[in-house]
Amino acid sequence: MSTLKEKIGTLNSMIQKGQVLDAFEMFYADSVTMQENEETPTIGKDNCRINEEAFVNNITEFRKAAIKNVIVSDNLTVVEWDFDFTHKEWGLRNYTQIAIQRWNEEGLIINEKFYYNH
Repeated sequence: MSTLKEKIGTLNSMIQKGQVLDAFEMFYADSVTMQENEETPTIGKDNCRINEEAFVNNITEFRKAAIKNVIVSDNLTVVEWDFDFTHKEWGLRNYTQIAIQRWNEEGLIINEKFYYNH
C-alpha cells in the first residue's frame, strides 16, 4: 500500500504531465467535495468530474504547473502550485494556488479546497 506522500507525489506528477482527468479518476472518492476559494462546494465525483472536464477542455495553452511546496500530515496534504496557462473563457492565468486535500482511510481524496487570487 502506498503512503500518503507517495500518493500525493503521483497525483502531482500526473497533473504536471497533463493527466488531470486520469488522476481525478484514480485518486478521488465517489463522495468527494471540491471547492474554489469561498464558492459553493461541488458535491460528488460525477458533479466534480463535469467541472474538471470543463476546466481541462478549455485550456488553450499550458505553460507551467510547478510545485513550490508539499505538506503531508495525517490524512491531509497541502500543495502550493505555481500555474501559468491560457484558458478559453478566462484568458491568461498566472498565479499561485494552495490545494488542500483530505484523504479517507482507503487512500482517496474526500475533500479538496483551492485557494488562489487572480
